Amino acid sequence: MMRWVLPYLATLIAICVLDFLWLGFVAKDFYRGQVGGLLLERPRWGAAGVFYAMYAAGVLGFAALPAFDTGTGLRALVQGALLGLLCYGTYDLSNLATLKGWSGALAAVDVTWGMAVTATASLVGYAVLRHAT
Repeated sequence: MMRWVLPYLATLIAICVLDFLWLGFVAKDFYRGQVGGLLLERPRWGAAGVFYAMYAAGVLGFAALPAFDTGTGLRALVQGALLGLLCYGTYDLSNLATLKGWSGALAAVDVTWGMAVTATASLVGYAVLRHAT
């Protein structure tokens, strides 16, 4: 079990840092312009923490570990991108289907971001797995 701690933490840190930069700086104005009325003054950090903990485990288990088993970083990127497409696509398309004001542009940007952050975090997890063994 201890052998998975470092890869998990590396994956978790990668997701958190990238998402913090994306949501806090790079795309902050875009999201505020798209869904400003729905945003809280401050995030619910407990819910965010549970999401990030679960998502990092998913990225490690469904993308980084399968890539580690075959020995290719490219597979980590592809598996991560596909997982990001599935997860963020489910979220964004459900919102597009059910929420007023959820635009196609918002869904497209968010799904693309989800693919990028998940692919990158998967590669980080994969690299730490390779280095640790």
